[in-house]
Amino acid sequence: MRRKSKGLNHSGGALKIIYSNKHKLHVPTHQLFSDGLHTAVEVPDRAECILHVLQERKVGEIVAPDVFGMDVLKTVHDEGLLDFLSGVYDEWEASGRATDVGLIPHTFAMRSLESKPEELIRQAGYYCFETQTPILRGTWEAAQQAACCALTGADLLLAGESSAYALCRPPGHHAGRDLYGGYCYLNNAALAAQRLSEHGRVAILDVDYHHGNGTQAIFYDSADVLFASIHADPNLEYPYYSGYASERGRGNGVGYTLNLPLSFGCTDDLYLATLNQALERLVDFNADFWVVSLGVDLCKDDPLCRFDVSRNVFAQVGRMVGAQKKVTLFVQEGGYNLNVVGNCVADVLEGFIGMCD
Repeated sequence: MRRKSKGLNHSGGALKIIYSNKHKLHVPTHQLFSDGLHTAVEVPDRAECILHVLQERKVGEIVAPDVFGMDVLKTVHDEGLLDFLSGVYDEWEASGRATDVGLIPHTFAMRSLESKPEELIRQAGYYCFETQTPILRGTWEAAQQAACCALTGADLLLAGESSAYALCRPPGHHAGRDLYGGYCYLNNAALAAQRLSEHGRVAILDVDYHHGNGTQAIFYDSADVLFASIHADPNLEYPYYSGYASERGRGNGVGYTLNLPLSFGCTDDLYLATLNQALERLVDFNADFWVVSLGVDLCKDDPLCRFDVSRNVFAQVGRMVGAQKKVTLFVQEGGYNLNVVGNCVADVLEGFIGMCD
């Protein structure tokens, strides 16, 4: 029987790193922007680089995810979205229209209207909110496995582990209840947080360079799950329509969303000062569990980043989170420079572990 964790009483052994090689089934080659097709950056090598560095630096023990069915995915996601994601590629392939680029919508729904076509292929623009997130042959299975990694991490905390790291790919924090996009199909962090919330209060800290619009939307009405995000100013950066400081929650959730947007050129000192502000809110919330959406694309070396944040920050991020002595699950989000992504993740985890010993 699982028990509720009430502090950093580690059950023994190394940090558990949950990883599935089925992420390799999702192999996008291109993404579509307004000026045409560009080479994809959310590629299998991302997870492999992270895994290699974690093994080389002996950060923790690699474990496989448990199996979770649709019933668990439905605790966060709309059944229509799940039916679409799980079935659309086979339907598209059977139609003879499938391409190596993947299924990308060309028409987008006005969500004030609830109507949608019966054919799954034509629902792409209903469930997807942009053109950078194609669906390919192995996308659904990879997304399922990423979700299972995060859910397994949640169960490890419930079984008594003080911390765990879910090496999720594809990432998840842009996926909403009934929307996908931003390279994200299922919201891994939200699924883990929802599972943990059945056993106590949960705080989510999102440090990805981009705002976790999906996670925010999922818990926007909730007083049981706090969402705090540090990210690039949406006036200037993707996802543009979410992540403003004025967004604080709705209904019972008012005051349980904290957005801390930062302008281009953000420095190490400013980033760490902002992280301290976020941590103060998390500590005040007094959650039983923390979930960290660990995007490392805030590094100035990342191709998508316009901060001036150096690699030196990542170990300090880990130390600052670890100093709070909270039962914590790290869930991998962004990070697209294959030369640094693994070390950035390892720096965070080692910094965290060093404060928990």
